Amino acid sequence: MSLPPLASLPPALLLLPLLLVQGWFWLRYFRPFARRPPEAAADAPGPDTEPVSIIVCAHNELDNLRELIPVLLRQDYPPGFELVLVDDRSQDDTYLFTQQLSQYYPGRFRLVTVTHTPAGFASKKYALTLGIKAARHAHLLFTDADCRPVGPDWLRLMQRGFQASLPHRGGVGADIVLGYSGYAERPGLLNRLIRYDTLLTAAQYLGLAWAGRPYMGVGRNLAYTRGTFQSTKGFASHMRRLSGDDDLLVQDAVALGARAAVVADAPAHTLSQPAETWAAWWRQKRRHLSAGSRYRAADRRRLGFFMGSNGLFYLLTPVILAVGWNRENLVSLAIIWLVRTLLLLAVYRPLARRLRANFPPLLLPALDFLYFVFYGAWGISLFRHRSLQWK
Repeated sequence: MSLPPLASLPPALLLLPLLLVQGWFWLRYFRPFARRPPEAAADAPGPDTEPVSIIVCAHNELDNLRELIPVLLRQDYPPGFELVLVDDRSQDDTYLFTQQLSQYYPGRFRLVTVTHTPAGFASKKYALTLGIKAARHAHLLFTDADCRPVGPDWLRLMQRGFQASLPHRGGVGADIVLGYSGYAERPGLLNRLIRYDTLLTAAQYLGLAWAGRPYMGVGRNLAYTRGTFQSTKGFASHMRRLSGDDDLLVQDAVALGARAAVVADAPAHTLSQPAETWAAWWRQKRRHLSAGSRYRAADRRRLGFFMGSNGLFYLLTPVILAVGWNRENLVSLAIIWLVRTLLLLAVYRPLARRLRANFPPLLLPALDFLYFVFYGAWGISLFRHRSLQWK
C-alpha cells in the first residue's frame, strides 16, 4: 500500500516532531526527577562529620541581613559551621551591624569587607573569591542575602549531599551539591510567571543532573568543595562576565570531572523574594540568560532542542491555522494540542508538588505559553543589546 503524498498530509503534522522532542525531555528527565525516591529526613542517621563555611555576599542589604543571619545561625548542625559575610561596597550600616555580630559570635561569624572592585572584574565574583579565601572549612555552602532557608535543617541536608552515592559515577560521593531555591508566592500574574520560570529552570538543571548530566546550579542554594573551586582556578575563565558565579563555575568544574549531587526535597529549599515589577524581572532574566553562550556545546544543543521545540510549537501553530483552515487539519491540530496539554500536566503537576510550587493545574498550560513568549523576547533582546550592568 502506497503512502499518501506529503502535500496531502495535514500541515498540523509539522508539530508532531516538536511534540516528540518535548515528550522525550519530559519523560526522560523531568518525570524521573519528580518521581525520584524521597531524600533522607534530617533526623535519619547520616554522615554529619564535616564542618561547613556558609558564604553570603551583600551589597546594601542591611534589612535582609537582619532577617537572614539569625536564621543561618540557628541551623542545626552539630559538627559546627561558620558564617562568612562579604560586605561588598555597602553604603548602608551593614559594616556596623556585622561588627556587632562578630563580637557576639566569636569564632562563628566572620566579616570580609570589600572596599573596591578591580577594574573590569565582575563585582560579585570578586567578592565571592575573597569570601572563599577567608573561609576556614573545605565544604562551602552559598546563598544570597535576600534568601531564607525554609527551616533549621537546610545546612545539614545540603551537607549530606557531598556524601551522596552517585550511581552514574560508580557510587563515588559528590564535589558539588545542587539545591533548589524558589520564590515566595504573591498575588498576580507576574509572581506566577516568576515561579513558573523557576519551576521550569529547576526541571532542567536538576532533572538533567539527576540523570547524570549536570550543567548549572543557582547561587541561592549551592554547595561545593574548596578543591572544586581551586580546580577551576575560581572564576578565572569568566571573571569579567557579569553573570555566571554559579552556572559557569559548575560548567567549568563538570568539564574537569567534578561530580554533582541533587538535594531538592522541601526541607533543603531556600526561599527568595520575587521581583516586584516587570522591568526588574526582565533585567534579572536577561542577566541570568546571558551566561548561556558560555555553556559547553553539548549543553547548548541539549537545552536548545528543548527550548526551541517549545518555542517553535507555539510559533508555528497560528501559521498552520492560516494555511490549512479545513476539517482534517483542525482535527489533527486539536489532537496534537490535546496530547501535549495532557503530557504537560502529567509531568509538571507532580514536579510542582515535589518542589512545593503551588499552581492551579489548569493554569499551567497558559503559563507555559506566556513564558515562551517572554523567552523569545529575552533572546531577541540579548542578541540586539549585549551590555549588562551590575548594581
